[in-house]
Amino acid sequence: MSRTGLSFEFFPPKNLEGSFRLWDCVNTLGPLEPDFVSVTYGAGGTTRTLTHEAVSTIHKTSGLTVAAHLTCVNATREETMQIADGYAAAGVTEIVALRGDPPKGAGRFTPVENGFSGSVELIEALAQTGKFRIRVGAYPEKHPDAANSQADIDHLKRKIDAGAHSAITQFFFEAETFFRFRDACVASGITAPILPGILPIENWGGARKFAAMCGTHIPPMVVDAFENATRDGTTDLLATALATELCDDLLQGGVDHLHFYTLNRPELTRDVCHALGLLPKASLQEVA
Repeated sequence: MSRTGLSFEFFPPKNLEGSFRLWDCVNTLGPLEPDFVSVTYGAGGTTRTLTHEAVSTIHKTSGLTVAAHLTCVNATREETMQIADGYAAAGVTEIVALRGDPPKGAGRFTPVENGFSGSVELIEALAQTGKFRIRVGAYPEKHPDAANSQADIDHLKRKIDAGAHSAITQFFFEAETFFRFRDACVASGITAPILPGILPIENWGGARKFAAMCGTHIPPMVVDAFENATRDGTTDLLATALATELCDDLLQGGVDHLHFYTLNRPELTRDVCHALGLLPKASLQEVA
């Protein structure tokens, strides 16, 4: 049986406490030997320097493969490619190329003068350098800015054709949501790997707001379950159970890689992986 691939998303620290939390993520989840970990970019490019520092530090000190998020927001083409060149010089050869969210209060994305018009142009420029393995975002449910679901898939195909190697989806709550999207992508000629994004819910209120922002449907059963669990103080148990069930359904449906949005809270993600039998090699040897 082939190994299930894993990857984890972190965000860069904004203070000393955040730095300790990030390193706790690396120490907690690193033993699971992920194929890569990624570090996000704040809305409007607000964490550009912090992201670069976090990516470089994890790459140098942990031995993990790190994918740096890179966006088109609030930077010219030259500035953006200088950042990419800096990653290459530091030995970081994986990029998650995204259009990026506009700064808070700015409404819709607007390119800056001499900036990339969107993710497709950014991917083309990165691919032309020949220095990077490029991953992109994908939406199994309609992106708020898209005309319809097919428009989302058409845009994803343009990103793959521009030079992206794989896609990572936004989080979702039901395996069938991913399977429908995967099948529609194949029908549209997309052959690149599509990695399902999993969000173990550490904060129910925050997850609901995030889902509303990105167009993610929350099944009524999940809403009722979290309301009951909040009253009972069992939200972590519920979150672990729901994420584990979702991942198991995905694996049973042929998925061979799981990408976890950790929100720099690694314990739930670790517990889900353990529940799935995805353990560090040392633990597997002890079991044997």
